[in-house]
Amino acid sequence: MFLTYLGRELRRRSRQALVIALGLAIGIGLAISVDAASNGAKAAQAQVLKSLYGVGTDITVTQTATRGTGGGQSFGITGQQQTSGGTKSTSATQDVASVAPGTGTIATSTLDEIKGGTGVSAAVGSLSLVDFKVSGTLSQTITQDKSSGNSGSGFPGGSRQPQPGFTAGPPRGNFDFNQTTMEGVDVTAPAMGPMSTLAVSSGRALAASDASSAVALVNSSYATQNSIKVGATESLGGTKFTVVGIVSTTAAQDYFIPLAEAQKISSQTGKVTTVYVKAASSTQIDSVAAQIKKTASGATVSTSADLANSVSGSLASTTSLLDSLGKWLAIGVLAVAFLVAVLFTMSAVGRRTREFGTLKAIGWTSRRVVRQVVGESIVTGLVGGALGIGLGFLGAYTIDKVAPALSASSSTSSASNTAGGFPGGGGFPGGGGGGGFATAAPNGGGGARTAGAGRGAGDITVHLTAPVHLNILLIAVGLAVLGGLIAGTAGGWRASSLRPADALSKVA
Repeated sequence: MFLTYLGRELRRRSRQALVIALGLAIGIGLAISVDAASNGAKAAQAQVLKSLYGVGTDITVTQTATRGTGGGQSFGITGQQQTSGGTKSTSATQDVASVAPGTGTIATSTLDEIKGGTGVSAAVGSLSLVDFKVSGTLSQTITQDKSSGNSGSGFPGGSRQPQPGFTAGPPRGNFDFNQTTMEGVDVTAPAMGPMSTLAVSSGRALAASDASSAVALVNSSYATQNSIKVGATESLGGTKFTVVGIVSTTAAQDYFIPLAEAQKISSQTGKVTTVYVKAASSTQIDSVAAQIKKTASGATVSTSADLANSVSGSLASTTSLLDSLGKWLAIGVLAVAFLVAVLFTMSAVGRRTREFGTLKAIGWTSRRVVRQVVGESIVTGLVGGALGIGLGFLGAYTIDKVAPALSASSSTSSASNTAGGFPGGGGFPGGGGGGGFATAAPNGGGGARTAGAGRGAGDITVHLTAPVHLNILLIAVGLAVLGGLIAGTAGGWRASSLRPADALSKVA
């Protein structure tokens, strides 16, 4: 009897029921779309953190360089050439790998202490380096003082100074400068840290057996730009490395080499620049971070939440917009939808005064009348929920197709990603120590070319998706039922207050 009467009344008032269902559907659909977009933004943010810090990283530990540490680098001068015309040419080459200016190091003994800490599941270290290469020639022309009568060459034998009667002109240089970045990685822990962000495009990945081998992986974008293939030999820090793989990664490093080799070529034996820590449980992250701060005194300890907050760019703006405006908008629309459902239901009950009064006159109790109205409202709500889920999936699909690519960067990324200077802290090698050719080509002779400098540091482009999770679908059904209950309860309360006399008075 209940279901028969319910079906008949819904068919008879199908237009009104459809309006209420559509109102609920719009609110529920918007809530699903906003939640899906928010899930996509969080997933994109996680992708950024994965690219910058690696899978499974709950905490990162870095160290700022102590003021006054480090030193300048100098050129290695090789060979001298002298022409009969009195021009001396000197070739200058350098290939030095060093920790980026401003970046401090952490002793591996500290890393071992962190590994043994309470609540620490795993910890690995990496060494971020900048490799600076210089090659070119420095020439100097010697002119003869005609009054001296000296007819010999400007440079006696292998001397660097002109002989009497000759004047040395200003030196002129023509140098090529090339700066690249590299990451020394722990090849025994491929599931954590920078190693976990790499996807091999060609060749092979680094293995534990490569720990003491001069082998390297090359970022695919850098390899394409410089025509580097698997099997090629690259000079890093004055050591020849064999390229064993090309990898796809959004990280800014150009090369990835075994940690022991990175420490060797940079003279940083027993040191790392970043420690990646995985907590045994998400509830222990804060306590582990506090413990690490005591172990690594003076180090910067950043949790995954801190890292997420450090992400900036259009991705951060989108996430903030979805978390604030989007969710409040969805809540507002849902509130309006519920209000509309209540008003329409109460209005319908008002128009059914004669019907409900007659039913009560023939023996229906107030509870039965309320149950009938609530039942009709819940069914209407469920229809609205089904339509809302459809609208939500449509909104999520639209976001997937039309959402623009978003950019993101992190202020806490590895210093090697953001280093724009050269070893020694100056514009050229020797800038910190006063050595070398810091003033190469003073008269404009020749040019300086800096390949690699100015590359985007930690800048990542991600596409916003909108995955719909099961929990939001369950919430949508719950909202549909809730909307029906609210509307039905309000309408039922009014229906239960009707008296049979009111119905009989309206009978013609």
